[in-house]
Amino acid sequence: MTAQHGAEATDLLAWYDRHARDLPWRVPPRSNARPDPYRIWLSEVMLQQTTVAAVKAYFLRFTDLWPEVADLAAAQDDRLMAEWAGLGYYARARNLLKCARVVTHDHGGAFPESEAALLTLPGIGPYTAAAISAIAFDQRAVVMDGNVERVMARLFDVHAPLPAAKSMLKERAEGLTPQNRPGDYAQEVMDLGATICTPRAPACGICPWREPCLARARGTMADLPAKTPKKARPVRQGVAYITRTTSGDWVLEKRPDKGLLGGMLGWPGSEWRVDAVEDQPPFAADWQDVGAEALHTFTHFHLRLGLRVAEIDAGDLPNDSALRLVPTSSFDPSDLPTIMRKAFDLARGTLEDPRQQETDTPAEPS
Repeated sequence: MTAQHGAEATDLLAWYDRHARDLPWRVPPRSNARPDPYRIWLSEVMLQQTTVAAVKAYFLRFTDLWPEVADLAAAQDDRLMAEWAGLGYYARARNLLKCARVVTHDHGGAFPESEAALLTLPGIGPYTAAAISAIAFDQRAVVMDGNVERVMARLFDVHAPLPAAKSMLKERAEGLTPQNRPGDYAQEVMDLGATICTPRAPACGICPWREPCLARARGTMADLPAKTPKKARPVRQGVAYITRTTSGDWVLEKRPDKGLLGGMLGWPGSEWRVDAVEDQPPFAADWQDVGAEALHTFTHFHLRLGLRVAEIDAGDLPNDSALRLVPTSSFDPSDLPTIMRKAFDLARGTLEDPRQQETDTPAEPS
């Protein structure tokens, strides 16, 4: 299908056949192999708000641990959440399990092909539904991510700001999406945006759409896509309480399923609020102020997390179903969400393992 100003999908398909990115979830163009819907779905969920570079290692680990959707559906919640730690946006991980279980139990382990049917699955929105339908099943679906929006804005020189311009840009993309190889086309436009039509310093000289690109002709590439200015993120404050028992176990807390870091293990702590937060320890102990703050930025706010540490006898812990005693032998800081890992890194020097102290004590000379 041809755009009114001369851009053609066939030009881009020829470029994609030569320059497609090598990605672990992708079937190369012109390959006889069919994309695996499970791998496409998993990659697309992981890629939401996350870079390709960050996702690759997680994707390979997940598909090694859970090679089929039924394997993922049978995974223990805590294990999956621990493996997801560091990817952020933890609601995605909870929905990942829900979706895997629905596909396994209600759809016989097979993902539906149409956008409409995919939209009924947990955690799948319009973008992900279109991506799975197009890439996994070669359905003519219009896939719109940030890369595609940038390419369309420049190709058609659209200066209306995002997010208001999303529907207009989708109309432009709809006019270019071909009946033939729509899955490859969806991936090639994303590749074009990721490798050539980049946010800064686009490589217009080697772009397969350089001739019909209106922004290149008018010299407006650097201005596009236009975006409505974002509001400044507020700063929230909180306190994390990092505790070790006298026998060396770490005291963690399973956060509520809903909300930020939902269902993840982390350090017990206060609410995160814009106004000042008072110390409200989760249980009585000789709490010491570390004198440092863990800093982290979430989508909608910055967080400053004060740190308190204490050592306690396990028998003095309250009977709280949310608390977890994690032995040193099975404690891995990388299983924690990023903010909790930052807190641990700052506080770890003040809480030495009593058993390690014994090991590290040099023997008296004989």
